[in-house]
Amino acid sequence: MARHKGRGFAAINYPIGMNLGGDPSQALVHSNPDGKFMVSLSSIDLGQGMKSVTRQIAAETLGVPVEDVYVDTADSDTGPHCMGSFASRGTHRVGNAVIAAAQEARAVLLEAAAEELEVSAADLETDGRGNIHVKGAPGRSITTAAASLAAQFKQGRTVSGRGIFLIPFAGVDPETGEMTPVSCFAHAALVVDIEVDDETGEIEVAKLSSAYEVGRALNPKLVEQQLVGGAWMGMSHAAWETTEPYYPDRGHGPEDFNQYLMPGPGDIAPHDIAILERPAPDGPYGGKGPGEMCANPVLPALANAVYDAVGVRIDELPVTPEKILRGIQANGGARPKGRR
Repeated sequence: MARHKGRGFAAINYPIGMNLGGDPSQALVHSNPDGKFMVSLSSIDLGQGMKSVTRQIAAETLGVPVEDVYVDTADSDTGPHCMGSFASRGTHRVGNAVIAAAQEARAVLLEAAAEELEVSAADLETDGRGNIHVKGAPGRSITTAAASLAAQFKQGRTVSGRGIFLIPFAGVDPETGEMTPVSCFAHAALVVDIEVDDETGEIEVAKLSSAYEVGRALNPKLVEQQLVGGAWMGMSHAAWETTEPYYPDRGHGPEDFNQYLMPGPGDIAPHDIAILERPAPDGPYGGKGPGEMCANPVLPALANAVYDAVGVRIDELPVTPEKILRGIQANGGARPKGRR
């Protein structure tokens, strides 16, 4: 029996969203009389941080404190239309829609404040702390709460905005059929270090090292957490998850999700991450969003690491101990490719 070390590498280019019918997302933004803003979406937060990121985007665009913004994704039947939470499109598509809606609402807010201060709306600016100032005269100001209150109870204004983001249609080359299916790409590279037991076929993941280019990390800590969690979702898919973990007979497989095989706390390995920021020209404040690309490079990297460790090339997921042992047997033993 021996344990063989292996290292695998994979790099990906990942398309953000799609270009089918423009891939639209819509957003609504409105202020309550107390100056708190509500962002209404049909873009569901699946745990990827949709509410947190769109809240930040709205606050930045409105020029108000982030604690004065709330996001409602409660009902896709009554909310503004969205294509859905898939294809890593949330930050890019929905974020742009939120910017458009917040800009419209901000314009109404500044008009209401201008009427109260008896100045032009073009002469006003927000300070991000809940105040609206006259440019060059910070002493002349009104709170966003007071402006919202005046708009709705005195001036008869609705402090609200509508926004939609649509990808311009990509023409199709009549000769080649080529087109641009997306507007931007994210990129990732990942290295995984493992040990493979040539007697049991079991894999032990020692370390992950990765670099992700995500546009601009609008919430760096949230991005890092998503990358860590997503990588282990990919590892689970690559080496654990199956209804038939080790045997071709389904009778040996798990009967329910209590027996479904997934990595446990003892399987989790350290993960070093480098987040590379290259702001996207058409992204909300340069953001693209990591989304599905968190998990994608892990799968080929693990398969490459197994090949490096014992010389077994597996092209069907998951990479189970049974498949590794069969490969070792077919090769007449483990054949490490050697560390370079």
